[in-house]
Amino acid sequence: MQRAALIMFVAMSLIPLGDSAGKLLTSTYGASPLWVASSRFFLAAVMIAPFVPRSAYTLLRNWRIWLRALILAAGITCIQMALRTEDVADVFAAFFIGPLISFALGALVLREPVTGLRVALIACGFAGVLIVVRPGFGGGGGLLWAVAAGTCYGVFLTATRWLAGVGTPVALAFTQFAIAALALLPFGLANLPPATATVAALTVLSAAGSMLGNLLLLYANRIAPATQLAPLVYFQLIAAVGLGWAIFGALPDALTWIGLALIVCAGVVSARLRR
Repeated sequence: MQRAALIMFVAMSLIPLGDSAGKLLTSTYGASPLWVASSRFFLAAVMIAPFVPRSAYTLLRNWRIWLRALILAAGITCIQMALRTEDVADVFAAFFIGPLISFALGALVLREPVTGLRVALIACGFAGVLIVVRPGFGGGGGLLWAVAAGTCYGVFLTATRWLAGVGTPVALAFTQFAIAALALLPFGLANLPPATATVAALTVLSAAGSMLGNLLLLYANRIAPATQLAPLVYFQLIAAVGLGWAIFGALPDALTWIGLALIVCAGVVSARLRR
């Protein structure tokens, strides 16, 4: 479980890096969220293709593989739509409904073990998220996109565990990228951004962060159940705060550090539990 926690920490750092590049594309350089989502999956599929075993293509016959990939495509598109118009704090607060949904589905659908202590830990982690982002839920259209993204993400996390034994992590990652790229390709081509070196670099960074982060997430799900990994997803918020400081110059205040402490403690304790 300690190894899974380390893998999750790296994965949850790379995914916000890709999202930060995507936010720069949509908010600063005028790119469409549909272009960001489409190009991310297409480039990720191209990057990982040389390392994919031939057996991976047989997974395309499995309807569950298609369902999981389409859920991911919807989630990534929704989060990019939300980040274009809403404050990052409100978007993250709504998006982090995902781990709770994953936790509940892991117990109800996958019949994974649940204890009172683990329920308390995930509640503690979510409380830390609320302290960090301090959302003012105004019911705006952008927040609805964020809630939809979080819901998709929670279902995707559970589906990843559901399919963990179907293929290797590389094979599963390739199928999710390739199917999502195929589904979003018409929308991406209809929303091409300005052809500049900066836009190209950010597009590649967005795809690389997503590809590597999701690949590591698959590896983590092969060695630990979703109910144990769910609290560790909150590490993504810690990475987001760090990237916000590095890119946008936003330093955490005292309440933010308290929230981050709750998130880290909940994740570490959960990782060390054996049941």
